[in-house]
Amino acid sequence: MKKITLVVISDLVTDQRVHKIATTLSRNGYQVTVIGREKKDSLALPQGLDYVAKRFQCFFQKGKLFYIEFQIRLFFILLFKNAFDIVHANDLDTLLPAFLASKLKRKKIAYDSHEYFTQTPELIHRPITRKIWENLEKILLPKLKYALTVNDILAHIYSEKYGIHFQAIYNVPFYQETPILPKYNKILIYQGALNLGRGIELMIDAMQFLPNWELWIIGNGDIEIDLKEKAKNYKNIKFLGVIPHKVLRNYTLQATLGLSLEEDLGENYRVATPNKVFDYIQAIVPVIVSDLPGLNSILQTYTVGEILKTRTPEALATLVMNMTEPSKYYQLQQNCYEAAKFYCWENQEKILVNFYKNI
Repeated sequence: MKKITLVVISDLVTDQRVHKIATTLSRNGYQVTVIGREKKDSLALPQGLDYVAKRFQCFFQKGKLFYIEFQIRLFFILLFKNAFDIVHANDLDTLLPAFLASKLKRKKIAYDSHEYFTQTPELIHRPITRKIWENLEKILLPKLKYALTVNDILAHIYSEKYGIHFQAIYNVPFYQETPILPKYNKILIYQGALNLGRGIELMIDAMQFLPNWELWIIGNGDIEIDLKEKAKNYKNIKFLGVIPHKVLRNYTLQATLGLSLEEDLGENYRVATPNKVFDYIQAIVPVIVSDLPGLNSILQTYTVGEILKTRTPEALATLVMNMTEPSKYYQLQQNCYEAAKFYCWENQEKILVNFYKNI
């Protein structure tokens, strides 16, 4: 039985992609360990996992010192405290320690890029930090043989840029049969990171034109305090915090429409296919998305929602009302029902298992 160690900088509780990959590999005969970070506010790890989950704490919680500490700690954990045949590095911020440990132990490495890391809004306006990560990427990626990413667009970009094959495995949920039911609640939902460029400010501003609706915001992030301050005078906006992925679907099912309104703040957002959109589809919740290539590609395959062409609060509110006209809404639900059979993990895990058979 081959031993696989997946490493990630998140705290594991809300990282659905890592959970699904670890679960699939474990159920297909691999001995799987997942190593992540434990933060001061981390929720308890769920019970009954198919794999071993471990977390470690860092003294520094953010900034350059955190990243340096995390890299060093992870390297020594992999080198001395964890046996593996394959180390699976999730995103660029785990790749260096995983790469070095794999070389010193003469083991294999797989890389999974969850996003266009060097093009994220957090790095676009920090040229020195961005240059460090870009140089690291240029040095390490051409040396890799086995690589994954989250969609065909990004797989093509990385393959062209570094001359190695990237396999696309979409970050979609497990299939769950969900009936098409009328929605009497008027609930808009956003689930994901509360970070720069996610369009959450626009969602908040639109609620003044939707007094009979509620906006549920699920997650946490860098601008959470600012968002709560902006929404403090709205009684129809709820911040529900971080919700474990096993429970999250219960909230998604109650929503009328799902929102994914990322701003055009760089190439990462342009090519992204956010996993929350697939969560909405799986729950038969039609979506409103930004006019960006990655999001457009989903709606080009199945008409599961609408694209917000004009980014104003009034336009968003109008689109909400138009989409929930009964006959229109029912058709969108039917489209989601069919799309859910296509955008499901059962289809993607076949690709994953075949990928690992070739390592």
